[in-house]
Amino acid sequence: MFAILPAVAWTQGGGVPVDGIIAVIGKEIIMQSDLEKHYIDYTSQFKTVEDPFETKCYILETLVFNKLMVNQADLDSIEVTDEEVDYRINMRMAYFLQQVGGDEKYIENYFHKPMSQIKKEMREMMYEQALIEQVQYKITGNITITPSEVKQFASNIAADSMPIVPTTFQFGEIVKIPPVSEEEIEAVKARLNGYRERVLRGEKFAMLARLYSDDPGSASKGGDLGFVERGTLYPEFEAAAFNLKTGEISHVVKTQAGYHIIQMIERKGESIHVAHILIQPKPSTDEQVRAITYLDSIRSIVINEKLNISEAAKRFSEGPSKDNGGLAVNPYTNSNSFDKQSLDETTFMTINKLIPGEYSECVPFVNEDGVMAYRLIYLKEKVAEHKANIVEDYDMIKNAALEEKKYNALQKWVVDKVKVTSIKLNEQYRDCDFVTKWQIP
Repeated sequence: MFAILPAVAWTQGGGVPVDGIIAVIGKEIIMQSDLEKHYIDYTSQFKTVEDPFETKCYILETLVFNKLMVNQADLDSIEVTDEEVDYRINMRMAYFLQQVGGDEKYIENYFHKPMSQIKKEMREMMYEQALIEQVQYKITGNITITPSEVKQFASNIAADSMPIVPTTFQFGEIVKIPPVSEEEIEAVKARLNGYRERVLRGEKFAMLARLYSDDPGSASKGGDLGFVERGTLYPEFEAAAFNLKTGEISHVVKTQAGYHIIQMIERKGESIHVAHILIQPKPSTDEQVRAITYLDSIRSIVINEKLNISEAAKRFSEGPSKDNGGLAVNPYTNSNSFDKQSLDETTFMTINKLIPGEYSECVPFVNEDGVMAYRLIYLKEKVAEHKANIVEDYDMIKNAALEEKKYNALQKWVVDKVKVTSIKLNEQYRDCDFVTKWQIP
């Protein structure tokens, strides 16, 4: 249960706050400085705060909840490796760097600290985050939901409170990838070897990547991919990258995406920070014309023979959807449903003109490996914008119902755990209106 901590020294000459313990949760403590640091982060993100005390109460409750989880991790002997913490830090920093175009100096200037110090200070937070996630998974990981529970969840939502679901599409594709000549491949290798020599002679790798790389995601950042964990890139790319020393440039490496040279920036355990220059061999104009002609003839065949998309893709397509009933898979949701936001503009414009059951003319596109290709698009289904309902949007409602069930289980666990955990708060925060209604005598 909760108890109130004896007062600590809150001020010194002139009312300036000094540090002290403001909460004890089992073996875990929260310092006033912890709360102040999170408060500063909060206000810098949301700019305006109507009630500073109320905001600090909100932050304190979150910190108490987190420490309750960390305390439970200790009781359950949950462990987190240094490698996992390093991975989390590197992923977070890679995200930050992506937001600022790979400019470490910008981040250092923003935090007024060197990158090494920023990472060091992130370490405890990332460690606790990993513990908390494992405890939460133990509580909610095996929770499932039945169709009757989904139906009950939907019936409890007022009709005018149901979210609007945007227009969605399910479409199939028949893909043709024009072959690339050996002469083109050799020319690409020669270009990359030329760039490598220029770097070895003193030119900046980042400058050449910005000028020549075919990777749209990294070219503008000087080819910088940030920190990546082993197992997240193409095997051939990783095999070459993990053998490089800091500053070293690889020889030409072939992957599904094309041909690369790789620069090692930094390695930490099983994480590497690399940059690359990607060149994708292009098919000749003649091969592109052949691909278009081929798909035009296939379109006539599938229409005249009234082949369904599954049969047509199995017989004629070269894409991964060939073995998926011909249907395209949304990489963001791993489903066959796409809305406008998850489609490139050209694909959306093509699909939006079709009626269900219709094939498009041959259209160019760039596949998931960044390779130039052509395809026929078959519109299987179009669901117009509508309010969510259990018939058309069962999976979406099921996921929402499952999340609510997990949340309720977590809240019940907190209430039960508070009863058997020694939790003490400083009297300064006894008037906080905690959302989870911590029991304070």
